[in-house]
Parts: sequence; structure tokens; C-alpha cells
Amino acid sequence: MKPFDLGGKVAMVTGGSRGIGRATCVALAAQGAYVSINYATNEAAARETLALVKAAGGDGEIVGFDVGDSDAVTNAVDDLHKRKGGLHIVVANAGISIDGLLLRVRDDDLEKTLTINLQGALALSRAAIRVMMRQRWGRVIFMSSVVGEMGNAGQSAYAASKGALLALAKTLAKEYGSRGVTVNAITPGFIETDMTHGIPDAMRQALLTATPLARLGKAEEVAAAVVYLASQEAGFVTGHVLRVNGGLYV
Repeated sequence: MKPFDLGGKVAMVTGGSRGIGRATCVALAAQGAYVSINYATNEAAARETLALVKAAGGDGEIVGFDVGDSDAVTNAVDDLHKRKGGLHIVVANAGISIDGLLLRVRDDDLEKTLTINLQGALALSRAAIRVMMRQRWGRVIFMSSVVGEMGNAGQSAYAASKGALLALAKTLAKEYGSRGVTVNAITPGFIETDMTHGIPDAMRQALLTATPLARLGKAEEVAAAVVYLASQEAGFVTGHVLRVNGGLYV
């Protein structure tokens, strides 16, 4: 058996149409997992991810739903489980960032950020753990952020939502470890994605200076961490926060 073999496993990745989510879908599929690729609105981008999954020798499907709609999340999880006979890995990756100093954060922006980043992760893990408990095997992985650990001026709502995922991972690890379910979080640093392409040059240079490895990360490097946490080899790792940040926060 090859290292980190995920053959026979069924996975769902929210926000899988681009960036870290896309790289995660491809990486899981390359190790043998069947991957359900969630998207909210951009079906074309999700189909591009599916094409990359198949090019990597894997298989999967796309499924459109809003992670902020708990009923839609539950229905999607139940449908996947019934059709594929199991659900072994979920990656709560979908997220948004509406930046601004706290005094400028509007209630609707705060609500939207918490609904997608936190409530969506809660709904996904709740629905998936019901299935995983019966299987007595499961992997729940939350995509948090270095900002959730160290804070960042101008990102109060985003930092709050991502920091909450760390507490959630540790709590669920304690609640469901006895049922064979591990729950972990990953905190990426600044990664080359659509979200970081618009960073002003001065801010980008400041980030590079503050990062010991002196570069932005790659989505594939975050995806590799997901594969590890999803694997049998990580069976004794739970409640852990895995930093993929180039040393920006240690």
C-alpha cells in the first residue's frame, strides 16, 4: 500500500472550485479518494476542478450548495453517503474575508462572514460526524488561517471566525475521538491564491520580510497537509493545529 493511500475513501471539500480547495480536491483524488467538489455559484470553475481531478487519475463529482444553509449542507452529505456507501473525509474549506477595522464592520458583513466561515463548518461537521460515528472512522479537517492564531489589523470578523474553528476542532476531537473520528485544523499563512493576488506591493513585501521562508506558500503545500491529516498514518493525530505558514507565526 502506498503512503497516505486513500483508496476506497469518500471525501467532500467545500469551496472546492478554486485556490486551496481546488488543490485539496486534486490531492485527495490523486491518493485514491472519490471527491465531492462543493461550489456556491461558479459551476464552471467547479467543473475545471473536476477535470483536474480526473487528469490526476481520480474521480469525483460537483455539487452546488451554500454552506451557510444548514439544511442544504445536511442534504448534500446525506445524499453523498447514500449514493457512495460512506463518507470518510470532510474538509471545511469554504470561506470569505470582508476586511475592515472593527468600527467600520457592518452587521451584515459580520453575519455573512460568521455564517460562511463558522456556521458552514459547524453544519458540515455535524452532518458528517453522524455518518462517521456509525462507520467508526472519519476525518474532519477545518481550514482556518494564521490570522486566527495571531490576529491581523483590519480583519476582525475574519480572524474571529477562523479562531473559532480552532476551538471547534479541539472540542470535537474530545467529543468524538472514542468513535474513531479525528478532528484537526490547518492554519495556512499567506498563500498564492485569488484572495492574495490583489495585495498591494508594499504589503506583499512586508509579508515576505516577516516570513522566514521569504515567499508566499502554494496551495498544493496546504493540500499536502490535508492529505496527511486525512490518511490512516495520521490516525493518532486529533485536536491538532497544523501550521503551513512558512514560519510567519510559530
